Amino acid sequence: MDNRKYLRRMKELREDHDYGQKQVAAVLQIDQRVYSRYETGRNVLPVAMVYGLCELYGVSSDYLLGISDKK
Repeated sequence: MDNRKYLRRMKELREDHDYGQKQVAAVLQIDQRVYSRYETGRNVLPVAMVYGLCELYGVSSDYLLGISDKK
């Protein structure tokens, strides 16, 4: 299993929606630098952030985490 697939998915979804990191961070109510650390894998992505990203992009957690290709 590619456990880093979610990092690519996070960036792809953000770019597909034409959002910058600062915009996504604002929605998640975190600092842009913290979001950047999640997106690059320097910090572990908390469950609350998974939920927030799934809500923002309208995708399942399985899709975001790379478990499934079905959005």
